[in-house]
Amino acid sequence: MKIFVDADGCPVVDLAIDIAKEYGLEIVVVKNYAHEISDSYAEIVSVDICRDSADFYIVNKIEKKDIIITQDYGLAALCLSKEAFPINQNGIIFSENNIDGMLNRRHIHGKLRRQNKYYGKTKKRNPRADEIFETNLRKLIENFF
Repeated sequence: MKIFVDADGCPVVDLAIDIAKEYGLEIVVVKNYAHEISDSYAEIVSVDICRDSADFYIVNKIEKKDIIITQDYGLAALCLSKEAFPINQNGIIFSENNIDGMLNRRHIHGKLRRQNKYYGKTKKRNPRADEIFETNLRKLIENFF
């Protein structure tokens, strides 16, 4: 089991590395060249700045029962098809039961944005989200490690 992090814009990279280190798991942090991330424990992989470069790298490298940390629903769906376990930065574990609804919502919101009918505002990150993320990442690890 490895942990992969889709690190572009991910607020829990350091927390994920600390948890991987605690459990003695390999962790691969995938980022584009525009982001500066370094760590002595994690494997840091830099990819092109092109759209979805990190996603394609991750999908091509993951194996069954790997854990993927991503906020990208499309990547999460691809990971589920390879029997991996995607989780987002807020601790939501993607599954066959919830991915269709999430992808549908993403599609609808995209259509509304293109029609200038939807203006989503990014909310400030709630510190409680880190606690939920940590709890659920530990559950994934402990259930399958």
